[in-house]
Amino acid sequence: MDAGSFYPFVLALLAALTAGLIGCFALMRRMSLAGDAISHIALPGLGLAFLFKFNPLLGAAATLLLGALLVWQLEQRTGLDTEAVVGVVFTASLALGALITPGNDLVEALFGGFHQPSPSEFIFAAVVGVAVLAGLFHWKDQFLIHLFSPELAAASGLRRSRLNLIFLLMFTATVLLGLRFLGALLAGALIVIPATVARQWTQRLSAFLAISAAVSVFSVGAGLGLAHWGRLQQGPVVVIIAAILFLASLISVRKARRSVA
Repeated sequence: MDAGSFYPFVLALLAALTAGLIGCFALMRRMSLAGDAISHIALPGLGLAFLFKFNPLLGAAATLLLGALLVWQLEQRTGLDTEAVVGVVFTASLALGALITPGNDLVEALFGGFHQPSPSEFIFAAVVGVAVLAGLFHWKDQFLIHLFSPELAAASGLRRSRLNLIFLLMFTATVLLGLRFLGALLAGALIVIPATVARQWTQRLSAFLAISAAVSVFSVGAGLGLAHWGRLQQGPVVVIIAAILFLASLISVRKARRSVA
């Protein structure tokens, strides 16, 4: 593997690891489908970047950040669930992004396959990924306390709005990492599918996180390899492999339960 393909591959695996772990917390918070919706918020930024010829991931980062803050504010002011607010913002973003993205760049924006990262882009993406992983490690217990015992969280002085904002920012940063190889249309799938596979097999948090991360990393590694070998669009291949693992897991779990019964 040459340097030109090594760095994107490393970033893809880092994004996969991050998505697998974030997806577990998203599933427990019942906002896993928000990953698919939030990824669409990047589309207007991608469209503007393609239109005015600057780095598409910078445009995506800007609109994802603005979108996360907008979702957080609307959630606080309206009292609606996160998924409901995200649904409104995402549909508007999708329409706006599709309107302003040049036609010849729309497929790339939707399904990934951006240019090779420069050294500065690689460092930035690596820092973002490591920061998300460190943030999960740091706030994991607080997320769990707030999720399973709001009364204890309140007694401990944990502010719900602050934790929601922190998680939303980590969530959108994870989506941003996946945009390069999955695109705005499919980046959320890497958050949803591996965590759903893992949840079928265990109720223990440590195993849940480990299985989800492993499924995500395997899906990305195998998907990128297969796409390169077959000269296929990498985003759809990654998601198809993850979906196959989900179906195989579903069948295996049902067989295991029948044999026990």
